[in-house]
Amino acid sequence: MSDAWLLGRARELRAAVQSTSHDEQLAIIAELDALLAETKNRGTPLMVADLLRSAAMARLATTGLAAQAEPLVDELLAHTRQQRLPILRAGAHALQGKRLILAGKEDAALTEIARALAILDDPPTATTTAERRTYDRSMVTALTDCWQGLNELGLYETAEEVGNRSHRALRASASPHDITLQLFNLIEMLLAWAIRLERVRRDDKAREKYGIAASVAAAVEAPFTESLFRMREAPAIDQVGLIAAAAAFADPGADHIERLHRLFKRPASGQEKVLVAIALSRCLEQDARREEARDVLHAARDAAFAANAPASVRLNVDRELARFELAGRPGLPDAVLAYTSALEAELWEMRESRAAALQARRNHERLSAEHGAIAAQALQDPLTGLPNRRALDERLRALSSNSAAQPLAVALVDLDGFKGVNDNQSHAEGDDVLRVIASTLRDALRGDDFVARYGGDEFVVLLPGAPASAAALAMNRIVTAVDELPGHLSRGVTLSVGLVSMAPSEHPESVLARADAAMYEAKRGGGNQVSAATQDAGD
Repeated sequence: MSDAWLLGRARELRAAVQSTSHDEQLAIIAELDALLAETKNRGTPLMVADLLRSAAMARLATTGLAAQAEPLVDELLAHTRQQRLPILRAGAHALQGKRLILAGKEDAALTEIARALAILDDPPTATTTAERRTYDRSMVTALTDCWQGLNELGLYETAEEVGNRSHRALRASASPHDITLQLFNLIEMLLAWAIRLERVRRDDKAREKYGIAASVAAAVEAPFTESLFRMREAPAIDQVGLIAAAAAFADPGADHIERLHRLFKRPASGQEKVLVAIALSRCLEQDARREEARDVLHAARDAAFAANAPASVRLNVDRELARFELAGRPGLPDAVLAYTSALEAELWEMRESRAAALQARRNHERLSAEHGAIAAQALQDPLTGLPNRRALDERLRALSSNSAAQPLAVALVDLDGFKGVNDNQSHAEGDDVLRVIASTLRDALRGDDFVARYGGDEFVVLLPGAPASAAALAMNRIVTAVDELPGHLSRGVTLSVGLVSMAPSEHPESVLARADAAMYEAKRGGGNQVSAATQDAGD
């Protein structure tokens, strides 16, 4: 499997998992798990992050499996932090928020989305064209995950702000599938927002949202025909519940009933299922088929609870049932009507308080990140972004006293031919080479491994839990990776590596001195190789 095929297949499965049967969802999860295992064996950090997200999302979309997403999301958070992928880490926090919403922990979800937005408020800058494409795709994904979470929490104004940012980020890397997904999210937000406005009697605003949603639904047809969501030769309105619901909300009537009935029976997310049901019930009610309308709403309520849909989604269908029953009982006491109105007003104010809490937490996370960045600078090499000598000393001391890290392999890496780059070309070229080597080292290592700039053109790699043979294989792979770099990146530089295993109770200075001696053995052998010391510190 090529990398492109693997990522493309994961994308297809993510698109399919929302609208398939439970058995098909389980099959998709099994395939994604297999792709994830393959990616961990030989994929880049970006690929691993993509497959972790796909495997977690598939479980969040499958009834009864949301809890299984927790370890995957935790792993994604750890992976993106270790690999220094801040935008993908923001997406992981947003995904954690969506998981917590399904678990009924909405306040904790609010904190996770605030963390995501704080990272995205001050994202890193892409420096090359290739980085820019990856940057744009990652930014769209992270913003979309935040957008969906905010929509499920009922924070529509903030969701609209984030959705607009996602639209802008999408412009540089838009595909028909990505455009279709954005429009689906926009329709879902507008419909849910309109229903919420109806609950506080802002009917004019609600009608405005329904009208916009219907216009977007009409516009989605062109990109939909080229997207992964298209399952057969038919218009989007006949295949996607959200599209059909948008048209029905804007102009309810008998013409929509057959289509909505059919789409209501198809697998869908809890939010989509409820929106289709409410649209269908209103069309049935308009056609004087009240009993059928009531049955649809009860079926939607059961489906929403069975799917553990977010509280805001379940509340919308409950409110629609209440509205339906009130319409049939004009003699209901004024006190009950007054109580209902007061309760809705209080819920609306709570929504505003939640929006204020989100902003406060977002600001707090941003300030905390700035403070952490200042503290991290003291432990970071400014040229390569790697940990510096001080950070290395701290990590080596910690690992040497941790039994779980044994055996601990220590490698000292020196660049062959680097002096010639500085002397014959320029120090700026030399700095570029150091950054390329640092990136290659970091990307080639496991998540638990540690690489630091030791000084000048030397690096140190710590491989906890790696026997000598496994450590030698890992470092030989790195030597080969640098040797095979394009000449305009490496400038002909190769690596000489000295590899040792830290002995019990050995002092950090001693193990580094032994690694340095082994590195000079590699130099004397002609460089571009690994020299593994066979004696320990006590010999």
